[in-house]
Amino acid sequence: MIRKCLFPVAGYGTRFLPATKAMPKEILPVVNKPLVQYGVEEASAAGISEFGFVTGRGKRAIEDHFDISFELEHQIAGSGKESLLTSIRDLIHNNTFAFTRQNEMKGLGHAILTGRNLMSDNPFAVILADDLCVVDEGEDSVLAQMVKLYNQFRCSIVAIMEVPEDQTHKYGVIAGESMKDGLYRVTDMVEKPAPKDAPSNLAIIGRYILTPDIFELLENTEPGKNGEIQITDALLAQAKAGCVLAYQFRGRRFDCGSIDGFVEATNYIYENVYKNNQ
Repeated sequence: MIRKCLFPVAGYGTRFLPATKAMPKEILPVVNKPLVQYGVEEASAAGISEFGFVTGRGKRAIEDHFDISFELEHQIAGSGKESLLTSIRDLIHNNTFAFTRQNEMKGLGHAILTGRNLMSDNPFAVILADDLCVVDEGEDSVLAQMVKLYNQFRCSIVAIMEVPEDQTHKYGVIAGESMKDGLYRVTDMVEKPAPKDAPSNLAIIGRYILTPDIFELLENTEPGKNGEIQITDALLAQAKAGCVLAYQFRGRRFDCGSIDGFVEATNYIYENVYKNNQ
């Protein structure tokens, strides 16, 4: 069973400067909740209850968000505003949260390796909070869809989506053998290829389920593109030695690591979620 989820949240968020000079980008609000809370809620809906965060300097606000704020809660106790804390209180009371620091920014693969002590020898999920995923009411969350697949196949799984061919340089891109609609056995995986070098237009987004042998593979992975340790390199080694699946998920993904995607997500959540719950 997948009970643990890792959040690599040590990045600087430079595309949102000056807003992120003193505030983590993962705490930026999409309407009335920070980005990272949407990710935790998605994982919780998939049956996950143990959360690990790989943080960095200036990221204390993430840890504080998933903790009790005695002064604030005392001030609004008994008022109409107290109900606004229900969602975060439920997460705090029903889950556990642990934190470790990534001292150097050396790529997603390095960030995941840094979280090894939090995940132990268990299969685990990884969520990149920049990618906000939403599904239709009544549908399984994206991570819940992937957990069901893991329970069937017991191997690492990456979430993928089709992207325009001129956008492949922004993503890890897979090639694979189709097993059924939307599910592929990975045969190749390239980090941020130029359009002419991309093996397909199927791009990896920020949802993974990883088996614990990925840590040893990451330890033996040489720095790749931009001198960083790439998770795609370790996953490709895992695919060649065994099996990695790529899953074309049901739902919609917003790239909240970009200004345009963040604004698009905010408008969507306001119109389709927030207003409907008022």
